[in-house]
Amino acid sequence: KESPKLLGPAQYIMSAVNDTKFTPAVFLLTGIPGQEDVHLWISIPFCLMYLISIVGNSVILFIIKTDPSLHKPMYIFLSMLAISDLGLSIATIPTMLGIFLFNSREISFDACFAQLFFIHSFQCIESSVLLLMALDRFIAIRDPLRYASILTLPRIAKMGLVCVLRGVAVILPLTILLKQFQYCRANVLSHSYCLHQEVMKMACSDIRVNSIFGLFTKLVTMGLDLLLIFLSYVMILKTVLSITSHAQCLRALNTCISHLCVILLFYTPDISMVV
Repeated sequence: KESPKLLGPAQYIMSAVNDTKFTPAVFLLTGIPGQEDVHLWISIPFCLMYLISIVGNSVILFIIKTDPSLHKPMYIFLSMLAISDLGLSIATIPTMLGIFLFNSREISFDACFAQLFFIHSFQCIESSVLLLMALDRFIAIRDPLRYASILTLPRIAKMGLVCVLRGVAVILPLTILLKQFQYCRANVLSHSYCLHQEVMKMACSDIRVNSIFGLFTKLVTMGLDLLLIFLSYVMILKTVLSITSHAQCLRALNTCISHLCVILLFYTPDISMVV
């Protein structure tokens, strides 16, 4: 019998590469392509936005906490919105500043999965809080005499807990599924932070479950919230138009303008990113 042919080191390596899947150790984040020379200048407005977000929301929380006259449903919902906004800012802007200031583009797998979990969870929580604020305005305009008895502090606390649990419950399975995948494609992400829909595309595994479940979670969280907010404002408008006094009608609508602006600022970029 002929003795088997011995494989050289290079052949052993090629055989091992062919038989196993390559998983990169890190993802690479992207700043603004083609603008690398001015990244330092671009970082200035982002630093200002980050500072304004941290200081502004912290001041809101401090004032609401220290002023007993603001311990009312509308201001409690506002404090919930400030907390979720702080969470989103802390989860996204530091990595962006790292890219613009220090060209720090690498992010480990675990850090990337943690970041996308917090980003999507806080998005879901903020969407839920915006829905609660729409409900608050509807009750205040539709049934002002029973407003305080309907929105009691214990009930508001339970609503806030449900918002947090819903955000964690729908995003955690997506993150766990992502961790099970093998990643053997290019590991360069096109954003300055990790998002589920983009990390999912980097996998060389079958991603149909994540794709379908991801779309389902968007529809039953932010999609459903947006629909309910729309319906609540339809009922608010119907109630306001039935008010005979023109001054009272304008006063009721004025309480909703800032909330509507926040809804537009929050949902417009998110819907465009999903599309």
